[in-house]
Amino acid sequence: MAILRSRYSYKNTGLLLLRIGIGIMFILHGWPKMVGGPEKWEQIGGNMELLGISFLPVFWGFMAAFAETVGGALLALGLFFRPVCILLVITMLVAALRHAAAGEGFGGYSHALEAAILFCSLLLIGPGRYSLDKKLFPTNKNRATFRV
Repeated sequence: MAILRSRYSYKNTGLLLLRIGIGIMFILHGWPKMVGGPEKWEQIGGNMELLGISFLPVFWGFMAAFAETVGGALLALGLFFRPVCILLVITMLVAALRHAAAGEGFGGYSHALEAAILFCSLLLIGPGRYSLDKKLFPTNKNRATFRV
């Protein structure tokens, strides 16, 4: 099997598959929160009190739903990839903290913590060749760099 003998020549295809799969899962995970309206957003945003932030819970809840839903779509497309990863890392860390504070144990917070680790890793790796960021914002590696 060629894929087992390759020198990771399929890494961009793997990143594409990962981005699309996780992006779709987060769209599906965030959509009920997004359409839940202000009552749902306030409930979600109330978790910010764990960080000492008690103002604008509707806004914070909407931002969490937005990060998961729209962020999932942008992740799948590979568009605004690093800012989206940062928002999703923060969202997942707050979710993990909420589950841990509720006393749900490792089984309660592990999914959110695993997702935070995934998004932190993707932040460092980048979206790969098959992304809109790569098409819309190409980097020119041949340009001169000046160091002071």
